[in-house]
Amino acid sequence: MSVREQPSGRTLGVLAFPVGMLLVFFLIPFGIMVATSFYHRDPGSFYRPAFELANWQRLFQPVFLERALFSIGICLLAGLVCIAIAFPFTYFLTRMRRRPHVILLVVVLSALSLSEVIVAFSWYILLGRASGISNILVWIGIMSESAAYQPSFAAVLLGLCYIAFPYCILTLYPQLTRLDPEITEAAQTLGASPWRTFWTVVVPIARPIIVAGFLLVFVFTLGSYIIAFFLGRPEHWTLSVFIADQASANANVPFAAAMAIFLTVLSLVVVGIVGLIESRTRRVT
Repeated sequence: MSVREQPSGRTLGVLAFPVGMLLVFFLIPFGIMVATSFYHRDPGSFYRPAFELANWQRLFQPVFLERALFSIGICLLAGLVCIAIAFPFTYFLTRMRRRPHVILLVVVLSALSLSEVIVAFSWYILLGRASGISNILVWIGIMSESAAYQPSFAAVLLGLCYIAFPYCILTLYPQLTRLDPEITEAAQTLGASPWRTFWTVVVPIARPIIVAGFLLVFVFTLGSYIIAFFLGRPEHWTLSVFIADQASANANVPFAAAMAIFLTVLSLVVVGIVGLIESRTRRVT
């Protein structure tokens, strides 16, 4: 049995900077937000220090519970859609020749240079009636008149998938690149078709990174604000939009802080449930 050595002073010095950044820019602000969620809001002013549960009690009203469940549901759906598209795309991308491989990878990852604001406005125009995709279909002759596809649930889901798709590929790409081609070649030598090899060999091997990519998309899209605000109606808004609305428009920072913590706890619960299911499934298989 190997004995762990005590970290040296140089190692502690290297770790001090990231730990300090985490403390200053995450733990301390999070603690302030927790304390603020118990503050009292004065209608005539802003808010003052107190300890009351009124903000937390409002969270259990039907409208906010519905928004929380809707936010989790659409982000889970975005994770499923991204994984369903990104995983086979990334797998076959890693099996392509180098030149088209690099070109496609650069094209996909170039979307990372676009901010969420640009993506939201771009899809807002493309899905609109005035100068959107429907006008091209009318010009071709497929449609008789132009139509607007936003605001809608599908538009919000499309925008969320678009901004999360490159990150999902980045999660899947390293391990799929290291996947030994001899494994799939052996399966095909035994008579399995390429499609059956993909489902019975590649997918089970890559299941941990599939779960990791799914959770990355879920957490990443859960905090999206611009996409849901511009591409959806009020019934399609996520809880992030309501948090921003309470903090800015209504100047109710304590209630916004309570909603933010509530959303964080819900996301951690979902991540824990998915991780637990994946670990139990791995033990069974």
